[in-house]
Amino acid sequence: MVEHPSHAILFEMLRSFTTLARTLNLSHAVKELRSTRQTVRRHIAQLEEMRGTPLFHLIDRQYQLTEAGQRALPEAQKLLARAHAWASGHLSTQGGLFSANYAEKGVFDYAMQQHPISRVMQGHSSLMRAALQCWVQSAGMIEAPAFQPLRPYILVYRPMGDSWLCSEIGEKSSFASWYGWAKAKSSVGAIVDQLPGGSPFAALLSDAFTDVASTHGLRYDHVHTQITDGTHKGRIPLSYQRLMMGCQFPDRSFALVSVVERTHDIDIPGVPKEKRCAMPPDLVMNVQIDLPHAWDVTARAFP
Repeated sequence: MVEHPSHAILFEMLRSFTTLARTLNLSHAVKELRSTRQTVRRHIAQLEEMRGTPLFHLIDRQYQLTEAGQRALPEAQKLLARAHAWASGHLSTQGGLFSANYAEKGVFDYAMQQHPISRVMQGHSSLMRAALQCWVQSAGMIEAPAFQPLRPYILVYRPMGDSWLCSEIGEKSSFASWYGWAKAKSSVGAIVDQLPGGSPFAALLSDAFTDVASTHGLRYDHVHTQITDGTHKGRIPLSYQRLMMGCQFPDRSFALVSVVERTHDIDIPGVPKEKRCAMPPDLVMNVQIDLPHAWDVTARAFP
């Protein structure tokens, strides 16, 4: 029976594993970790014993992840990211749903609250309700006729290794109206950049992509942050709703579709009204999409 290490040692073992998996070079990993070769080797051996399978091959003094190591890496990275964020007070749950809060004093802050999908139908946003209806009626096929009314407002991502490739930006999307169509058109084909806050925080925010990719389902978030549009000096307050949907390209490969609407109508615990409404009124989007056979929704969650 394998004796499990203390929590502190397990944390260091995960750090050794993820760092060596990223660098694939023991000397580089040791330098980055400020550790020793013996310690990193011992951590890897202990993890391999615990899991009952090799995590690395050593071929011509070059480390390579085994198939088991490749499968183990994403969860190890997520565990470390959550540990860092939890210890710093950046991560919590509200009603069992994901909540993130990050701030660099005087520079930047980011608050996000995940909401149940039912809030889409109960909210005031015509765009979010239309997006949900288009997704259902098209069965998530982005080229289906039922999906086409939504195309001008979406961003489409394709998984590429450990990141995401932006493959489509709608001409009326929040991204295009914020940065301008020239920047939006030039961004197609780019890898999604990490958000501010360092790699642990960025890894946590990528959970939204991972959640949708693993379930091919839906995720609905409210977000408040600050961002530059490339023309203003400094950062501008930004509040928005985001619906992420698991979809399919015509060849049935996975497509992640994101619909973002800038609005003051967000609900994030700890973000007061004066802050969530700090975004200039002229930046608020008020999209109305008329769909044939639109769902009749009378219930509202927001007074």
